[in-house]
Amino acid sequence: MTEEQTLNSLEDLGTAADVTAADAPQAIVYVQKLDEHGRAYATGKRKDAVARVWIKPGSGRITINGRDFETYFARPVLRLVLQQPIVAAERTDQYDIVATVSGGGLSGQAGAVRHGVSKALVAFEPALRPILKKGGFLTRDSRVVERKKYGKAKARRSFQFSKR
Repeated sequence: MTEEQTLNSLEDLGTAADVTAADAPQAIVYVQKLDEHGRAYATGKRKDAVARVWIKPGSGRITINGRDFETYFARPVLRLVLQQPIVAAERTDQYDIVATVSGGGLSGQAGAVRHGVSKALVAFEPALRPILKKGGFLTRDSRVVERKKYGKAKARRSFQFSKR
């Protein structure tokens, strides 16, 4: 449709020039992003924890801050959280994962590593994006602790009232 044409009714819309394939918006194509060592890198965040994650093809070893992930995350729930994107993508024992994580507690760190692993998997295999997106692994959980306010015991808790 040229700039000179104006649409005054729905009938005019039907007779307007058709949108060609060149005018239609193109689908976003994701490409593989690897460093010089053949690894995919991503940063994951959760609460105050930040994880830097590298993945490369391997036997399925997961190392966090130089330690095996079974010793770093002693609770089985945290290990389960960390492995969720790998299991959802059906890539168990196919990638070696190295992560450095800092800040926050163990729960936040496990969530940060999970987020980083998901993003790194997409960087390594862009075809996994729909599966991980549907599972909600690519979305950063933005919930953080509310700050303490003055005149309050905590963020919202007031001091105990006493008549005396």
